[in-house]
Amino acid sequence: MAKKIILTGDRPTGRLHLGHYVGSLRRRVELQNSGEFDRIFIMIADAQALTDNADNPEKVRQNVIEVALDYLSAGLDPARSTLFIQSQVPELCELAFYYMNLVTVQRLQRNPTVKAEIQLRGFSENAVEGDTAQRAGIPVGFFTYPISQASDITAFKATTVPAGDDQEPMVEQTREIVHKFNSVYGPTLVEPEILLPDNAACMRLPGTDGKAKMSKSLGNCIYLSDTADEVKKKVMGMYTDPDHLRVEDPGKVEGNTVFTYLDAFCRPEHMAKYLPDYASLDELKAHYRRGGLGDVKVKRLLIAVLNETLDPIRARRKEFEGRIEEVYRILEEGSAAARATAAATLDEVRRAMRINYFDDTELIEQQAKAYANR
Repeated sequence: MAKKIILTGDRPTGRLHLGHYVGSLRRRVELQNSGEFDRIFIMIADAQALTDNADNPEKVRQNVIEVALDYLSAGLDPARSTLFIQSQVPELCELAFYYMNLVTVQRLQRNPTVKAEIQLRGFSENAVEGDTAQRAGIPVGFFTYPISQASDITAFKATTVPAGDDQEPMVEQTREIVHKFNSVYGPTLVEPEILLPDNAACMRLPGTDGKAKMSKSLGNCIYLSDTADEVKKKVMGMYTDPDHLRVEDPGKVEGNTVFTYLDAFCRPEHMAKYLPDYASLDELKAHYRRGGLGDVKVKRLLIAVLNETLDPIRARRKEFEGRIEEVYRILEEGSAAARATAAATLDEVRRAMRINYFDDTELIEQQAKAYANR
């Protein structure tokens, strides 16, 4: 039976927030604890972060430990998941270099995730459609990061990539690269499948301001490491229904950020514990829709739910913050293990591409005989 392997990770551009948690991190912990997978690789993608932070490497350097602390505090266990730093596995760069010959510039330009990320980071939109992306200010490394991501996934022969729906085009591009490589050089690489959140509200959690995506750059995040008071302050300022001006007014649930967060985090036992007057979240929504329910009451429920969720994460983070040397040891050992796996895949790739010159004794012997007989 083929092995089931997970590869996923995050760019270390800051602390992880609730969008990361419901979009992938919570699911990673569940999958890790399920025992369903043979190997789980969790990557801190520092090299990828440098593609648009080249002028601020210290930011990336400092945030590596922040992400590692968030991983461990959320429940990732180094005994069951391999936690590693991308830049410490140089084999990934070599794989990406070979894959670049299998992807056209035009294909990268059509990648919806690339387009969205270019716009989010303020690069010129002309770079997406123009002939020379470099002239418009887009670093080549950033433009080609779908290829880098393909090398990350295939190096570990990942069968499954837990991610949000915004990453579907990236995984599809990886599948195309795998198909092209295997067609040209023979069956070597594994085609991955994306594993999306099973809760629609978790697909892409909006920011506290109601924007489509929670983003550090927009300042609309609730972080896993936020204190209870910080969570309370952010929730009380959260975007709701702008037309729900009085308690008695009917309110809209759709597009109401508070209810979106409740859909992502609230469980039946939370209703029984914090708002026992309502049999379910659906009953609370119905009351809000017909009027007579104020935003403050709903926000207080969300504050209680979020702080109950984050309390054990905060506690574990505090423990690991006092053991930083151990955290770096975990990352060092994980990086060594990840490198060994990636090196084995790279060896197979070189053999398939017939560039393993010094290992191919048959080639050397044949050519030695051929030149000896001239």
